[in-house]
Amino acid sequence: MLRDPPRIETRRSLARPPISVGSWMGRSGVFPRSLIPALTCLVLALSCAPYARSSFAQATAISTVRDALETLASGDATQRASAALWLGENGREADAASLTPSLKDPDPQVRTRAEQAMWRMWSRSGDPVVDRLLANGVELMNSGQLREAIAIFDEVVRRRPVFAEGWNKRATARYLAGDYRRSLADCDEVLRRNPQHFGALSGSGLIHVQLAEYERALDDFRRALAVNPNMQGVRENVRALERLIDARRRRST
Repeated sequence: MLRDPPRIETRRSLARPPISVGSWMGRSGVFPRSLIPALTCLVLALSCAPYARSSFAQATAISTVRDALETLASGDATQRASAALWLGENGREADAASLTPSLKDPDPQVRTRAEQAMWRMWSRSGDPVVDRLLANGVELMNSGQLREAIAIFDEVVRRRPVFAEGWNKRATARYLAGDYRRSLADCDEVLRRNPQHFGALSGSGLIHVQLAEYERALDDFRRALAVNPNMQGVRENVRALERLIDARRRRST
């Protein structure tokens, strides 16, 4: 029995902010699914909520990915934030990795814009049909139609297996359906294609919590923070799991 279960952050869902499930863990060491509404526990799939254009972004001379990357490297904070914004609106999935250093930018607005932009770029497969399928699947998933959503994500993966976000969204739906092992397998597929996918890393951590595999969960959360140190909920999860694991070790000695 766990007296002090860790506070675990949930998935971020499409067009919704990150929401924590707090200490909603049962005595068995897993989260009772009845306590986790579908719209608040999308752990692995975060999409970018729309964000407003800055006045600089409207007036900027950025017109290519190269312009944006040069601005990220040499511009002031406002310019760097606007460059990240431009990439989020115009960049391709393959361009997202170039924003990883900006997740550690000294300016908080730049870090926020970079994270949002990466999610937006990750959600672009380069195939309009696949992108529409992905959006339709997320809509079904957010309305609780998990079987139908999984069927659509199956098709996304079949049509474009190199597209990491297709696997990530299916991992989300499988997690919500309680199919943790297959959700974890999909996370592995995401990370094979995109090792910097901090959403899949943190989501993998939460699945390991569900499976009471706390050391593995802690490792996943730490890896997620190594890529993106701005996820406060994940940082809290690390501290909680460290306390939990330490307490279990002390009780066993």
